[in-house]
Amino acid sequence: MKIFPAIDIKDKKCVRLVKGDFDKKTEYELSPIEQAGKYKDHGFKNLHIVDLDGALTGETVNLNIIKDIVGKFNLKVEVGGGIRNPDSIQKYIDTGVEKVILGSAAIKNKNFLKEACEKFPNKIALGLDAKDGYLSVSGWKESSNQLTLDYLKEVNDYGVSRLIYTDINRDGMKQSPNFDETIKIGEISNCPVLVSGGVSSIDDIKKAKTLKNIEGIIVGKAIYDGDIKLDELARELD
Repeated sequence: MKIFPAIDIKDKKCVRLVKGDFDKKTEYELSPIEQAGKYKDHGFKNLHIVDLDGALTGETVNLNIIKDIVGKFNLKVEVGGGIRNPDSIQKYIDTGVEKVILGSAAIKNKNFLKEACEKFPNKIALGLDAKDGYLSVSGWKESSNQLTLDYLKEVNDYGVSRLIYTDINRDGMKQSPNFDETIKIGEISNCPVLVSGGVSSIDDIKKAKTLKNIEGIIVGKAIYDGDIKLDELARELD
């Protein structure tokens, strides 16, 4: 199972949000590039990056930082945050990222998702952010009134290469991921699934390893707050 340490970038700094709330933001000392280097030094091969400035503006604000990370450390990077058009996808692919994550734009416009999967085969990941079973969009500020499982069934044959399922109620809360819902997603999904949101201890990693159709797990706040030590996490790498 792949482990994806997370880097959320805002104003060129590493930050973490609680339930996606920009007013509940913690900034950390290391720059995104230093943090990526730390992950590389511990033997991690995969990295999850969210451009929070991009999520707010719909532009590839931190493209240069992400380009530096990919170029310096040879990590397999997936990146998301406000990616709303093919030009942005192309820019990220040109920097060498492994997967581009589509979220709100794909939920609001299924055709955009379908066309992106056709134009960029094996490069598109789908981010499904859910609250109480319903998908949320626009930085989690709006509910889409779409049931997560219904939406997934509709787009399941589009050719998405990875699915990232986040329970918003758990994100940044360190109360363990919503494994029950993630298992349901994994049973339906035609592509591998990443567990995301609420990882609190190494036990969550061990549990994720036992699940079917789960490609990996994203770990963010628990690393930054010291609840999970990188040495300990690295021992769980396959």
